[in-house]
Amino acid sequence: MPRFLGLILARGGSKRLPRKNVLPMAGKPLLAWTVAAAKAARRLDRVILSTDDDEIAAVGREYGAEVPFTRPAELASDTATGLDVILHALRTLAEQGQHYDYVVILQPTSPLRSAQDIDGAIELLLEKHADAVVSVCETDHPPEWSNTLPDDRSMAGFYRPGIRSTRSQDLPRSYRLNGAVYVYSCDRTLRSGSLDMDDNCYAYIMPRERSVDIDSAIDFEIAQLFLKRFGTETTA
Repeated sequence: MPRFLGLILARGGSKRLPRKNVLPMAGKPLLAWTVAAAKAARRLDRVILSTDDDEIAAVGREYGAEVPFTRPAELASDTATGLDVILHALRTLAEQGQHYDYVVILQPTSPLRSAQDIDGAIELLLEKHADAVVSVCETDHPPEWSNTLPDDRSMAGFYRPGIRSTRSQDLPRSYRLNGAVYVYSCDRTLRSGSLDMDDNCYAYIMPRERSVDIDSAIDFEIAQLFLKRFGTETTA
């Protein structure tokens, strides 16, 4: 059976919402919601936390995540890429004799993602014999209604041809990445050094109410409202 590593990424620095990973949300630190979902997922063989921050590491351990190493400072900067952080974790674990077939990336900023979502994404990957699966949700509004604006904010040419007279329900259903679950083949990731989505990557669809991705104080309050009202088992 393939082995799946649950890898939670949580650095200490956050400019838009300082210390967001340990801020209290619906009775426990934000990070704790992701740890709980990962621990409850049936398909994950191990759940570890990659962080550079002692407080975040302590919270992770308290709620059941392993912290087998400290992330180097250069991989906790604003310029460090997610790929760099993932490769560091996989190589460090390999040096410790731990090898996995797939890595499941879980960000604390998606606290509404459930254990069922994690398992569902993994099951889709196995069903499709895929190299990767990423979670998505429907867009709030049709992307055809969006465009850039020039410096003078003129709306001339804002609508794409034929869109202005088209009802929203007649437009094709569209989706966006929601940041909740990313599953990658370890071998392919290490070999290619890329997280690009190609022909062998598939979408795991989640409902919008479980797809809040916290980047600002407003996002935080929205997620907290949903957690207090529904917990992490909200359904479409």
